Amino acid sequence: MPEPVPAAKPEGDDAFPADEADSDGDWDESQSTELTGLFVEKPPESVVAVAGTDVTFIAKVDSSTLTRKPTMKWLKGKWLDLGSKAGKHMQFKETYDRNTKIYTYEMKIIKVVPGDAGGYRCEVTAKDKCDSSTFEITVEAAQHEGQEDILSAFKRADAGEDEGDLDFSALLKATKRKKKPEKEEPAIDVWELLKNAHPSEYEKIAFEYGITDLRGMLKRLKKMKVEPKHSEAFLKKLESCYSVEKGKKIVLRCEVVDPDVQVKWLKNGQEIKPSAKYVMEANGNVRTLTINKATLADDAAYECVIGEDKCFTEVFVKEPPVTITKLMDDYHVVVGERVEFEIEVSEEGAHVMWFFEDQELHKDKDTKFRFKKDGKKHTLIIQEATLDDIGMYHAWTNGGHTKGELEVEEKQLEVLQDIADLTVRATEQALFKCEVSDDKVTGKWYKDGVEVLPNSRIKMTHIGRFHRLIIEDVKPEDAGDYTFVPDGYALSLSAKLNFLEIKIDYVPRQDPPKIHLDTTGNMVSQNTIIVVAGNKLRLDVEITGEPAPTVVWSKGDQVITNAEGRVRVEARKDLSCFVIEGAERDDEGNYTICVTNPAGEDKAMLFVKIVDVPDPPEHVKCTSVGEDSATITWEPPKFDGGALIKGYLMERKKKGSSRWTKLNFDVYESTTYEAKRMIEGIFYEMRVFAVNSIGLSQPSLNSKPFMPIAPTSEPTRLTVHDVTDSTCTLKWLAPEKIGAGGLDGYIIEYCKEGATEWVVANQDLCEKQGYVVRGLPVGEKINFRVVAVNIAGRSPPAILSQPVTIREIMEYPKIRLPRDLRTKYIRKVGEKVNLTIPFQGKPRPVATWYKDGQPIDPKMVNVRNSNVDSILFIRSAEREHTGKYELVLQIENMEDRATIDIRIVEKPGPPLKVRVTDVWGFNAALEWDPPRDDGNCEITGYTIQKADLKTKDWFTVYEHNRRPNCTASDLIMGNEYMFRVYSENLCGLSEEPCHSKNTAVIAKTGLVQKTNPYKEKDMCCVPKFTQPLVDRSVVAGYSTAISCAVRGFPKPKIIWMKNKMIIGEDPKFLMQNNQGVLTLNIRKPSTFDGGKYSCLAVNELGQDEVECKLDVRVAVDPEKK
Repeated sequence: MPEPVPAAKPEGDDAFPADEADSDGDWDESQSTELTGLFVEKPPESVVAVAGTDVTFIAKVDSSTLTRKPTMKWLKGKWLDLGSKAGKHMQFKETYDRNTKIYTYEMKIIKVVPGDAGGYRCEVTAKDKCDSSTFEITVEAAQHEGQEDILSAFKRADAGEDEGDLDFSALLKATKRKKKPEKEEPAIDVWELLKNAHPSEYEKIAFEYGITDLRGMLKRLKKMKVEPKHSEAFLKKLESCYSVEKGKKIVLRCEVVDPDVQVKWLKNGQEIKPSAKYVMEANGNVRTLTINKATLADDAAYECVIGEDKCFTEVFVKEPPVTITKLMDDYHVVVGERVEFEIEVSEEGAHVMWFFEDQELHKDKDTKFRFKKDGKKHTLIIQEATLDDIGMYHAWTNGGHTKGELEVEEKQLEVLQDIADLTVRATEQALFKCEVSDDKVTGKWYKDGVEVLPNSRIKMTHIGRFHRLIIEDVKPEDAGDYTFVPDGYALSLSAKLNFLEIKIDYVPRQDPPKIHLDTTGNMVSQNTIIVVAGNKLRLDVEITGEPAPTVVWSKGDQVITNAEGRVRVEARKDLSCFVIEGAERDDEGNYTICVTNPAGEDKAMLFVKIVDVPDPPEHVKCTSVGEDSATITWEPPKFDGGALIKGYLMERKKKGSSRWTKLNFDVYESTTYEAKRMIEGIFYEMRVFAVNSIGLSQPSLNSKPFMPIAPTSEPTRLTVHDVTDSTCTLKWLAPEKIGAGGLDGYIIEYCKEGATEWVVANQDLCEKQGYVVRGLPVGEKINFRVVAVNIAGRSPPAILSQPVTIREIMEYPKIRLPRDLRTKYIRKVGEKVNLTIPFQGKPRPVATWYKDGQPIDPKMVNVRNSNVDSILFIRSAEREHTGKYELVLQIENMEDRATIDIRIVEKPGPPLKVRVTDVWGFNAALEWDPPRDDGNCEITGYTIQKADLKTKDWFTVYEHNRRPNCTASDLIMGNEYMFRVYSENLCGLSEEPCHSKNTAVIAKTGLVQKTNPYKEKDMCCVPKFTQPLVDRSVVAGYSTAISCAVRGFPKPKIIWMKNKMIIGEDPKFLMQNNQGVLTLNIRKPSTFDGGKYSCLAVNELGQDEVECKLDVRVAVDPEKK
């Protein structure tokens, strides 16, 4: 089988398709970034790689002039981002040199396959700067037989870990065929079969020749070097590739020559049927295929087919960025505990990178860490935490980041139950038991310093937190000091085993009964025994007397007679055993043992005290919060377990999380605790454990969720804006630091100088940054302060530096007349007059308006006065509003005045008595009188117009003529003229002109015109092009024009055509005809606009036509040359 044809290396103008060049050009125009030279080293422009080898591309960027870290993207084709394809086949690396400030980016392709051939681009961006570099990869086949090459060519190049093996059965069959030289079959060109076969036969050919990847076959077939064929059916083909995000819509668009032709759409060679997902539309020459809600199954090759003509494209579906839906929790553990950092992501099978501080964690390198994936859950597991694991752990996806802190403390072992001394008789059982806080701790037992080894009589057990040493059939040599030493801790627990020898003396006489109590062991004081709840109490009391006495045990008045059960009495020779299995709180009390025989009686009283772990603390609540802290209080447990409460242990967690974090390892004695190192704006819950000498209580009920939020900082720049006899106006600015709690408002408080009680001035929160405090005593010195309030409480107050005396300050009246009102104020009739005159003065001045010395009429002029200004308003100005307006400002016997000259103007009336005073030659002298009504302003000039009595068309002779006379020149001989004059002022020309009462006649001088006989020439002729169209070659994207010249009478009709088709009202084309010079302007042509252009001139005598060829070429980047 022949080798596949390698992709041809691009040369010259054909290095990139036209559509790619256009798209790059559009991108540059649409972006606001500056294209600068950021690269100090670029990948080579063209690389030839051998299939099966590795190839590496390096790009270096100088960041010395950049304000932030640059971002690098590796792209294939137009928009395919290769970052999403990172894996075993493609690897990306980034390094940074701090000395040279140069970033080095590497892209490595492992075992290049033919599918990697094509155009690539590396693009770097940094804020407002951008640079890019393009390069081409050509893949050459390895030098071995064609059959093996075709099989390796279609192994999936982009499958990553899912890359499968080839069909080895096909390999074996091929090998067997080659071993039969007598039946040597002619070589079959698979590519010729594929090119000539119908798409529906692709799968059959692939199966027959051992090709397992149909998708790869289609890609390779598309990229083969084929003879270019001119398409007669398509005006514009599909783009070379499209890119769309998963779940979005994409439209494939092409243009056909025949607007009525039917097209077929194929996906991977199979025809697509119209549905809700695939929508096919035809609009004139445009054919579109819309793919709704794209999935990974839509990542395929597509074709548009018209008869024998086809156009191809490829759709790449990009998956959306993976976000983190469940954040990582913090951990607080002791050495040796297991830690599991767990997160949840938005997509199953997503790639998550784990980091410890700045170092990435790898499964192969870091054996200490385990990585677990379960659907959307990803877990980082540390089997046994050490002090070296303290730090911040990060989890990164391509669309999210979370972090959690690990705190590890040294183990601290607590003894919950110590070993008790024992006194036993021969053949009885001795049981030493202790309880420690860690159920994983192991240990060793020692007797008199020698390790105790297990045998048939001695057994050692470790169940949970309990460690037991059991000695059966006790012998005298078993007596001694026994010690339990936990492994890894400088701690030991000791107790003594006493062996009791029984000696019987036979006395012929009677002895009264006697109770012999052992005051060692569980006895903490005389006749008092302490038992831990749940443990077993066995009290062996030695009794002597002859004859054998009768023993009676009782609790209070109730006699205990049970020989079986939880509380029982066991009788032995010379011993009475009192047993309580699993001691409970109700078993606490005074117990009496009474022994009697004929010789007498003896009694003894014992107090059994039951101790237990305490009840959980109560009423856990948050009393106050800070920016990263919260104060928690609780009440001690109702029952302390019969032992003094040593202290408390606290835990916290984020709301919604199930992971509790320990806050203290040492017992905390107080019932108020300040928890720190929390995140502002996050809800937390707390719980508390009580600890006594017996152990740890159950956890308390969770506190209500609370959020660490800090009050704002104090308001800034508190100042006094105004003071009266009973009020004070304050102004301030917002706090510099507000925080996550926001800002609800402000509270204003005041107190008299020397007093300590602050009075709240506002009942409701003030939301503005200013407030008027009312009801203040006159003459008092008052201190003011302002407090910002949010959900966390009050901020520190902003206090005035010195007290304010509540007394209005006398201030002379002063009018602040605006500069533009100090001169004459002119307005046109009908316009609005709105004058705002600011003033100052205390107490509030009285403002009065006068017009021409008289009080103004409120029916004509509206006036509104305030504390700081006076407004004069006229809705529609009239001529009678003209005059001098005076504002008088008075405070008691003080006053200030300001005068405003207002003039209302309109257009003037026409001039009077326009007359022609003299006529000479070609000139006429005019005079007139000024108008009676000048429009209440100065006449600035006159406009003079003339008209011939024949045509009566008016023409302007002079404009802005300032004198009431003028001379009209250049009049035509033999004509009679009349004149009219407009007056002009600031508002414009008068509505009506004044016409001259007499006319000016320009007399003839007796000249006679002799006309020569004239015969009109026949100018009719057939259209003829005097200048033809010339073939042109232009650059795509730059506007151009083609021109020719034609003559003909009557004026011919001009028709422009492209490829024999009339160019209609297309805004891309502009057709011009200037005195027979014909021009066709083409705006920013593309390769689609190339072709044959012709111009047709037609009139009633005939027609003529010229044509030319327009070639549109694509601009080439100078760097590529």
